[in-house]
Amino acid sequence: MRIALVIVGAALVFAVGIAVGEALHDNPKPGGTQSLVRTLQPLPLAPAARETVTVTVSNP
Repeated sequence: MRIALVIVGAALVFAVGIAVGEALHDNPKPGGTQSLVRTLQPLPLAPAARETVTVTVSNP
C-alpha cells in the first residue's frame, strides 16, 4: 500500500510540474514587437497660383 501511494504521489508531482512548465511556456515574452501597416490617402492639391515671370537678357 505504501509503495502505491509513493508512485501515485510521484505521478502527481510529475503532472503538476508538466502543467506549470506548459503554463510558463505559453506566456508571451514581454517587450515583443508590434507592426502596424496603414495606407494613407493623398490629400487633394490646392489650385496652383498663376504667376508670370519675365526674364530680360541684354545682348552685348
